[in-house]
Amino acid sequence: MEPDAVPALPAPDPVMPDPWTLRYEDFDPAQEGLREVLCATGNGYVVSRGAAPESTADGVHYPGTYLAGCYDRASSTVAGRAVTNEDLINTPNWLPLTFRPAGGSWFTGPPAAQTLELDLRRGLLTRHALVVDAEGRRTRLVQRRLASQAQPHLLALETTLTPENWSGPLEIRSALDGTVTNTGVARYRGLAARHLVPAGQGSGQDGSLWLEVAAAGSPLHIALAARTTLRREGVPVIPDRRADVRAGWAAQILTVDTRPGHPVTVEKTVAVHTSHDPAIGTPLQASCLLAGQAPGFEELLAAHTLRWAELWRRCRIEADFEGAGPLHLNLFHVLQTYSEHSVDLDVGIPARGLHGEAYRGHVFWDELFVLQLLNLRFPELSRAVLRYRHRRLDAARQAAREVGLRGAMFPWQSASDGREESQRLHLNPMSGRWLPDHSRLQRHVGSAVAYNIWQYYQATGDSEFLAEAGAETLLEIARFWSSAATYDASRGRYSIRGVLGPDEYHDAYPWSDRPGLDDNAYTNVLASWVLARALDTLAVLPGYRRDALLARLALDGTELDRWREVGRRLHVPFHDGVPSQFAGYERLAELDWAAYRHRYPDLRRLDRILEAEGDTTNRYRVSKQADVLMLWYLFSAREVRDLLRHLGYPAGHELLRRTTGHYLRRTVHGSTLSSVVHAWVLTRSDRRASWRHFRDALVADLRDSQGGTTAEGVHLGAMAGAVDLLQRCYTGLEIREDALWLDPRLPSALGRLELELRYRGHWGVVIATNRRAVTVSLSEGRQEPVQVRFRGAPTLIRPGEDHTFPL
Repeated sequence: MEPDAVPALPAPDPVMPDPWTLRYEDFDPAQEGLREVLCATGNGYVVSRGAAPESTADGVHYPGTYLAGCYDRASSTVAGRAVTNEDLINTPNWLPLTFRPAGGSWFTGPPAAQTLELDLRRGLLTRHALVVDAEGRRTRLVQRRLASQAQPHLLALETTLTPENWSGPLEIRSALDGTVTNTGVARYRGLAARHLVPAGQGSGQDGSLWLEVAAAGSPLHIALAARTTLRREGVPVIPDRRADVRAGWAAQILTVDTRPGHPVTVEKTVAVHTSHDPAIGTPLQASCLLAGQAPGFEELLAAHTLRWAELWRRCRIEADFEGAGPLHLNLFHVLQTYSEHSVDLDVGIPARGLHGEAYRGHVFWDELFVLQLLNLRFPELSRAVLRYRHRRLDAARQAAREVGLRGAMFPWQSASDGREESQRLHLNPMSGRWLPDHSRLQRHVGSAVAYNIWQYYQATGDSEFLAEAGAETLLEIARFWSSAATYDASRGRYSIRGVLGPDEYHDAYPWSDRPGLDDNAYTNVLASWVLARALDTLAVLPGYRRDALLARLALDGTELDRWREVGRRLHVPFHDGVPSQFAGYERLAELDWAAYRHRYPDLRRLDRILEAEGDTTNRYRVSKQADVLMLWYLFSAREVRDLLRHLGYPAGHELLRRTTGHYLRRTVHGSTLSSVVHAWVLTRSDRRASWRHFRDALVADLRDSQGGTTAEGVHLGAMAGAVDLLQRCYTGLEIREDALWLDPRLPSALGRLELELRYRGHWGVVIATNRRAVTVSLSEGRQEPVQVRFRGAPTLIRPGEDHTFPL
């Protein structure tokens, strides 16, 4: 058996010259998709890829703009079958801006030279370029753009053009493009891609443009309005204007005289609204009004910079290692995807951010990794995500009824209304075959929702949310697990059959013609935990609310007794002294790792490799990512032992070491989440290996470690999870039993770590640790004291006090 292979770390990346700057020199067509994603600018309402304003979707560039929660449903024919998908819409392109010397050709790229620089501290993308046309005329171009964190419906692009060796009329074209389609993921291009229908467009002599579109398969309307103004050497200029308007396209061509060395600056300010937005008349009215009233670029930038400064203050992490740049980059994209501007939109957190069209912009279990970061920084955002789930509770109940069960069965993929959005077929690009997709059987997503509710409550003490929404959701998930469990008299235990675990490489037994697996260990142990927490939730609710909820859900003592029974007697299979990934796992064959590593240097998509060979991962003991080991990601080693003992299984201290060794060497890390989980699990046994996995997770998108997938959208769970490794893993920070538990284990490469967190109303909980001690400090206030359990021993710290614990 070959040991787990962790990629060697190259030298520090030259694209991050300092901890707050992402920089790309020159133009590289092969890397353009990656750069567009990593240089995206957004604010939680809208995210716009960092594509060149003069570009179109041409196989190199992909100027996508995505609005939170804006989906459309369309039907396609795949392999002779009709399929329906709901997609995050590539909304109208607000960016189009190009220029030419009068009579020349419009600049469409690429430039003769270029530098692209993203200022993470301010959320500002700057581009310096040299443009040389066919006549040898040279023009210097400087562009700055932002998606305002202060006014989330505003986007702004400032372009300064300076002729070097020519003079005469300069023509500038500013446009709004509603003819865009969803073609950002190559393997989806055989599916319906046109989601927008033109609903109107126009141009005004005051420099305004407007465009309105409707979603083809939903009642959604989107409206943009743009204001384009010119300055010459700082002085406003009234240019000649002419309109270019057609269905789905609104443009103005502005003409102004220029000469060498004298810059012309173009400010394009765009407002966007949708029919989902609260507190507006119509989207078009709102956008036209806001675009007309918006301040100039410098004033927008000042307000935007101030908001980013506030965000960075709440995300303070100080660590003495050469990774602050990727750390800031990951936080930056998390904050651009979900922010205060997302809270009132009733939206979830898409697994690939709002940066591209991978996974169709759907919401998965990745919030499990994101919310652990947000709970202690922006708990109001976590609460909004959990309310998104609660508002779709009825859809989850209906899904459970449709399979003959009770309670709530949350979908593996969610979008607008909470129905299951997982595809029924998926394409293997290596074989060209469309294959059945059974990923919807990952029922463990409901347990992730329940876990997130309980962790949020532990971090905030928000009993109001628990009483209003959290308890009802958690109880219905518990009811689902009780309903799904069937009694096996031969074992004297309950089984949960026909499910998939997080691994995803196994979706059926090789000896069976039905999809699904029985008694996935992760699923069953977590179901037992959910059943126990549901009973705890009832215990902490006020009596009147508990009684009302029991009556509303028709929960009686008999059903609660069944929850206790099932929660104590769920089956967890074992083999070779470790929990089996699922019942029957021990019957699978071992893969010839040496032969496959020789033939395929990159095995991360082993499922595709084997399928293309006419084989299947279902036959082998292989894993795409952590499955059983996810238990040690969610719970401490002691908690896992207690969970297994609660189920009647002996669990000693050596179980973690044995289980890690067994599964890690059979895992190919085909998901960016894999490195996050393994870094966490290895902390207590092999800190050097843990650090390697942490570094791999931290730069996964920066270096596109999954081989081209980042161009389709960031991996938000891995981005947040990598940051959380510093926040909770290496500090040994746990939030449970109404206390902060601390047991720091710093890797040798990390000498010092300092965090400032929010916890149960405290805005300034500072945790500072090095190799000698850990200090906890609370800012002044009137909040209740905080109980800190350092390696289990309790200490009460009051506001304004600090306490140092020797290591």
